[in-house]
Amino acid sequence: MDVTNARESHESEILGIKFVIKKDCQCDEPGYVTSMDISVKALEEAVSIRRQIDNLESRLSSILRGAPARPTTAAKPTTARTQARRYFSPSTRAKLAAAAKARWARLKGGTKPAPTPTKKKGALTPAGRRKLSELMKARWAARRKTGGTKAAPSAKKGGLTPAGRKRLSQLMKARWAARRRAAGRK
Repeated sequence: MDVTNARESHESEILGIKFVIKKDCQCDEPGYVTSMDISVKALEEAVSIRRQIDNLESRLSSILRGAPARPTTAAKPTTARTQARRYFSPSTRAKLAAAAKARWARLKGGTKPAPTPTKKKGALTPAGRRKLSELMKARWAARRKTGGTKAAPSAKKGGLTPAGRKRLSQLMKARWAARRRAAGRK
């Protein structure tokens, strides 16, 4: 094959595909095309279609994985290793495994495990209840002996004295006046 006239050529790479566009090529063999007859418009359309295909492939893979679909410019292969996994301590993993086994046993209709006897928390024993009853009876007897009145409440502490209230009022007025002066300058 002899190319007699190759006046102009242009080489470009788009999305990893190399294109060589030659203009005004002539050859000796009729019907044989030596260059790609691709116009710029056709090339742009091909790139657009390729991007749509990549976007649809990524959406399809995310749907099949169960993750929300996110359109991307280029499809990136993701594996389970690249995604962050939640950390569980060994004791938590053991609890999860035990719960799963119990759930599977219930679903399969197996025998239910015997409930382990648990001690009630916070319950009084009969001896403790008896001791508490004796203490309460002694407290009531002592109150009846004193006339059944409670001790008078002591004077309220932490209140402001009139002098302290006046001083606080003066300080607050001075602070407000300073703020008004600062606001007036701005």
